[in-house]
Amino acid sequence: MIRPLLLLLLLFLISSAASQPLPLRATLIDCGATSPTPTLQGEWIPDSPFVSSGTPLSLPFHYADPTISTLRTFPFLPVASSVTRSLSIAGLDYGKYMPTYYEGYFLATGKTMSICLGVNNFTDSGPFISALELVVLSDSVYNTTDFEQIGLSLVQRSSFGYDGPTIRYPDDPFDRLWEPYVRNGVRQTSTKNVSVSGFWNLPPLKVFDQELILPVLEQMDLQWPTRVLDGKSDCYIALYFADDQDSLAGQGPRILNITVNGVPYYSNLLVSPAGDAVFASKWPLTGQTKLKLAPAPGSKSGPLLNAGEVLELVPVKKKTLTRDVTALEKVKQNLPNHPSDWSGDPCMPDNYMWSGVACSYGRRIRVVSLNFTSMGLSGSLSPSLAKLTALTSILLDNNKLSGNIPDLSSLRNLEVLHLNDNKLSGPIPSSLGSIESLRELYLQNNNLTGEVPKSLLKPGLDLKTYGNHLSSPPASRQ
Repeated sequence: MIRPLLLLLLLFLISSAASQPLPLRATLIDCGATSPTPTLQGEWIPDSPFVSSGTPLSLPFHYADPTISTLRTFPFLPVASSVTRSLSIAGLDYGKYMPTYYEGYFLATGKTMSICLGVNNFTDSGPFISALELVVLSDSVYNTTDFEQIGLSLVQRSSFGYDGPTIRYPDDPFDRLWEPYVRNGVRQTSTKNVSVSGFWNLPPLKVFDQELILPVLEQMDLQWPTRVLDGKSDCYIALYFADDQDSLAGQGPRILNITVNGVPYYSNLLVSPAGDAVFASKWPLTGQTKLKLAPAPGSKSGPLLNAGEVLELVPVKKKTLTRDVTALEKVKQNLPNHPSDWSGDPCMPDNYMWSGVACSYGRRIRVVSLNFTSMGLSGSLSPSLAKLTALTSILLDNNKLSGNIPDLSSLRNLEVLHLNDNKLSGPIPSSLGSIESLRELYLQNNNLTGEVPKSLLKPGLDLKTYGNHLSSPPASRQ
């Protein structure tokens, strides 16, 4: 029996807005819910307006977070080969029904954003999601990242010396999750006299209320992040510090040398009550990470650490040419019973293309073939088919399509057009004869009327028109 999994997917969108978003500027979607869910973050709305497939479910358990009590599941569709990097989620706890969170940062480039949930080679059940939170960030946050080329995926974010519940909104203005981190043998203290300000990443002030600290001039060794990284990953690392004014007055300056896996990360950091942040935009990590903070020469106080975050750099793959996406969406709108996976980018990720769609992956990603044979499609042919100018073949035979055949003369690369065995009506467009590359035109067994255009009666074109209501003799039957 496949147990239900729980997932809260957090996506943070980088915006051109300059002001800090208070209250939370977010779209909150409660997947599988049937009515709005009020929370501290705001009102979560049902996902039904945003999705055209999947099955909503309610779980027979109570969770402190009400958005976890419902979810939407999707069919299991095994991938054909190795999975490309996408928003595919794995590593969930089947046995304990514990929620797992994915947090990522990606550039919002348009009015809408598509989310792809797919299985990978580590699971044999269909994907699902419990909630989706899309938050708009301020420009300063993680602003050394080129979000045109790179996304960020959270590895770990910790509030050191803190052992309470996860810190999030309203303490964090973007509802980022700061998990507690305590360490045996290292003292946790509550910092009472700091005045932090000016951090680009806008960490919540609450993470500076406590700290990990060594009261003596010794090295602090931490295995952090606690997660062991598979393979070599380039990561964004940020560490946050703030010293207590009373501590400085009593002991003297706190100066740190920091290393990551034995490599110098930052030297001679003078920790002040106003707060300090040190970060690396691209730092290689692999396996278990060892973070070391040692007193630098001249330091009168032991090491201290308030908070930190590690995010993996995720290369952003190219998207399908916008013109093709827009055209195919309009084609879809004319086919009310289209396949459930016709959502989002039709070509990307390349293991999750729309059913029946084939693409080319050169300098630009283009839709080059439509094979919708025997899909049981009803509806009509959208004129927007003519805007898919990289098409070489259109196979729409053996469906229930009605209406007229649109002008497709702009498809200069089209070689094969199969519209046979439908319910198409009206005349055969003479403009089809202007497509010099066309070598197969199958129109048989429809309700077409009028004459066969003379432009189609030419050598090199395999034309079939029998089984219609044409006034001129049908083209050869083979």
